[in-house]
Amino acid sequence: MKIELGGRKVFLADYGRWFNPERPSILFVHGAGMDGSVWPLQARHFAYRGWNALAVDLPGHGRSEPLDEGALASIEAMSTWLLRLIEAIGARDARLVGHSMGALAALEAAAGAGEALGGIALLGAAPTMPVHPALLETAGSPSPIAPELICDWGFGPAGHFGGHRSPGSWMQGHALALLGRSAGPLLHADLAACNAYRGGLEAAARVSCPALVVSGELDRMTPARQGAKLAEAIEGARFVALPGCGHMMMVEQPDATLDVLIEFFLRSTS
Repeated sequence: MKIELGGRKVFLADYGRWFNPERPSILFVHGAGMDGSVWPLQARHFAYRGWNALAVDLPGHGRSEPLDEGALASIEAMSTWLLRLIEAIGARDARLVGHSMGALAALEAAAGAGEALGGIALLGAAPTMPVHPALLETAGSPSPIAPELICDWGFGPAGHFGGHRSPGSWMQGHALALLGRSAGPLLHADLAACNAYRGGLEAAARVSCPALVVSGELDRMTPARQGAKLAEAIEGARFVALPGCGHMMMVEQPDATLDVLIEFFLRSTS
């Protein structure tokens, strides 16, 4: 599914194959250097249940055209863009599921949208996401070092020593390919936006829709204790820590991640 927003083409993987504005909508938002292809199991399941399930490629990522340089240089700008996207596609009572950088953008969007959103799920999120200066510097070049560092820190034990559900498949392979494709100015801009963001707790206090925060118990990028801190700042939010899981929960524990999302969104719509 492609639409035009601000004069640029935006790609959304529509797992329901056709968009119906009368159905509830759920938009999945990827993290730094990634694209919408990180959400296949979760998006397909919600589409099967009759939702409009859309995995977004943020501008410049995946198959979406880039905006002018610096246009999405902050988490706040990303959140504004997401709200414009929801309005442009005519999504009714939309929900947002964001991972890492996408979680921060979803958090800010919910803070600014009031009750216009039906709920948010923040995966691998923390009130702030500082990035080591050496990683920021390395990310600005096409070198594979930054993608390798991110995967090293982002995956838990299963991601380093096997554990993929498909025999012979490499859990880190998809992430390395995506990050390698964005290494350079795009990955640097994403990480710089995360590093500069300081408004997490303030935004959390303004969220009025149902909220879920999911952390990996072994996450070294956004530690579970920081996810719990973020959840505590959102009135009525639910917090879940996935045992034995790192930052890349959609790949490391896809079924457990999906189960938490199903329970939360079905409960918030009942």
